[in-house]
Amino acid sequence: MTPADLDQLCVNTIRMLSIDAVQKANSGHPGLPLGAAPIGYVLYTRILRHNPTDPKWINRDRFVLSAGHGSMLLYALLHLTGYDLPLSEIQNFRQWGSRTPGHPEVGLAPGVETTTGPLGQGFGNGIGLALAEAHLAARYNRPGHTIIDHYTYGIVSDGDLMEGIASEAASLAGHWRLGKLIYLYDDNRISLAGSTNITFTEDAGQRFEAYGWHVQRIADDNDLAAIESAIRAAQAETDRPSLIRVRSIIGYGSPNKQNTFEVHGSPLGPDEVKLTKQFFNWPTDPPFHIPGEALEHFRTAIERGQAEQARWQARWDGYAREYPDLAAELKQVLSGELPAGWDANLPTFSPDTRGDATRAGKPIATRVAAGQVLNAIAAKVPALIGGSADLNPSTNTALKGMGDFMHPDTPLDGAQGLVGGGVSYAGRNIAFGVREHAMAGIASGIALHGGVLPFVATFLQFADYMRPAIRLAALMEQHVIYVFTHDSVFLGEDGPTHQAVEHFAALRAIPNLLFIRPGDPNETAVAWKVAIEHTHGPVALALTRQAVPTLDRSRMAPADGLRRGGYVLIDADGQPDVILIGTGSELHLVVGAADELAKRGVKARVVSLPCWELFDAQPQEYRDSVLLPTVHKRLAVEAGVSQGWHKYVTERGDVIGLERFGASAPYKVIAEKLGFTVQNVVDRAVKLLGCCTTA
Repeated sequence: MTPADLDQLCVNTIRMLSIDAVQKANSGHPGLPLGAAPIGYVLYTRILRHNPTDPKWINRDRFVLSAGHGSMLLYALLHLTGYDLPLSEIQNFRQWGSRTPGHPEVGLAPGVETTTGPLGQGFGNGIGLALAEAHLAARYNRPGHTIIDHYTYGIVSDGDLMEGIASEAASLAGHWRLGKLIYLYDDNRISLAGSTNITFTEDAGQRFEAYGWHVQRIADDNDLAAIESAIRAAQAETDRPSLIRVRSIIGYGSPNKQNTFEVHGSPLGPDEVKLTKQFFNWPTDPPFHIPGEALEHFRTAIERGQAEQARWQARWDGYAREYPDLAAELKQVLSGELPAGWDANLPTFSPDTRGDATRAGKPIATRVAAGQVLNAIAAKVPALIGGSADLNPSTNTALKGMGDFMHPDTPLDGAQGLVGGGVSYAGRNIAFGVREHAMAGIASGIALHGGVLPFVATFLQFADYMRPAIRLAALMEQHVIYVFTHDSVFLGEDGPTHQAVEHFAALRAIPNLLFIRPGDPNETAVAWKVAIEHTHGPVALALTRQAVPTLDRSRMAPADGLRRGGYVLIDADGQPDVILIGTGSELHLVVGAADELAKRGVKARVVSLPCWELFDAQPQEYRDSVLLPTVHKRLAVEAGVSQGWHKYVTERGDVIGLERFGASAPYKVIAEKLGFTVQNVVDRAVKLLGCCTTA
């Protein structure tokens, strides 16, 4: 068999495995694997540095199938090149409990670098992977010791390029000049509903050139030599990310369906599978046939990968001998472990009550407190990097003196807003610009890479722009920290367009996401500690624009109770008549209301409940000790929609919330008009109790 014949046999093996799996499942997307199989073959057998026997080798090249609907292309490649993905899993495609779900998911099949499917998300994730590589290389590589040095490749589709996140992220990648990012654009000009002629006729290549990308074009994706040559040229272009536009035919080889939208997302059907196999001169029976010559050729990836990793290990050993401290730090950040004493010197906040009977004083916005805590943590946790969507002065998330992540040759004449510490890929401040969606998608990619802990920041209202990426981070259980400031109507005069109302409930509805709304500066410090330590999913911090009192902890429980999600802040003597529950900037209102109720002879327990998810994870015994089952009169106070609160206040309780949008006015006026005052909390508690109507 000639080398060319062997190549073609291997490409067709990918195709036939894919259509057999889709047909057996009677569900899936056969069009992309049939068309893009040559791209995948060249990548996995000629380009990628990867070791199928060690899928987590840190210096492996990353591959992102952004067009995740074509998942069988990836599963076929992983099985054939020797990853721990047996043929039985290919045969169990899209079935309950399989490691081959309909769209690729991190943590199921080894070799899957990110969860994709929602178009454009993988595009952003790949840029995060490339950013993390550039950052770690700049920080830890030394002359003669190149330890972090890999590429990020991806297959992107017409649909990916239509999504807004791709435009946002591509603009950033070009600005950052990420030369080790190479995307192959499967340009088949068909989407699910029809030809792209009805929706997508721009010159995508020119668009990416305008973004600062290196763009090449291949006329036929069956030309393996042209694909390899273009990738090698992209590797040589070290100063720009690359887009290789590869003209393909969706459903290639399917006589009646190729180049039609019908082949995008539906099985071929038994008759068309048979005709397609005849087109490729392939046995029509049994299904899942893998020629021995093809499998032997694919499995050479194991030996190559092991040899590549062994050469890297030798480099690492030399690096560790010459730079033991750097090697120890790099090993630590790659492991995800926190340095000893990382939280030893975090700021604490004094109430300075000056005799204030409300048990609180020294007002400070939790966003300001969070910024102080963040900088203290960053000084001790070298993996922590991040930035905001053009909002550092408002979100208080600049890491002072820690440099800006940019290409060192970025023209900055007249630039303002740099944090100090220099401009390089080693910088720990990332300026995302007004691109919330890309910011969140890129952050997931950074987390997926390993060795880097990302945080990103914006106003809570704009979490809506980020939600698809937040949801996928939660699905992947990635350690991303979202800093959301200006968390309610009390940001004031900017008005309802900028005032978060429904966002607490919307974010709490996402599984695996911790949503924490600390009530004062000391709870904010604990919230940051939780966010750093919580490694098995993302964390969202909701922080105030306006100053809130620092509670006098000498008279109440310590803020560390936040670690359990909810805790008794102030208790009554004996059985309480009512339980007052607060979060965030409303916590001090229930503290004040408890004092006023005490003057009327009402015993009130005050509960701080800043994180429902952590609280709900506590043993039932603990939850009952906080929200006493014998006390049915409960009043929750939060400046957001009341949705979800009734599981804590029960049918005999009440909620002071918002069932409307906010308004443009000074925040103290808004608070009064919308009922977020101590007096209104007292009045509602009295009404709930049906007694004590006079002081």
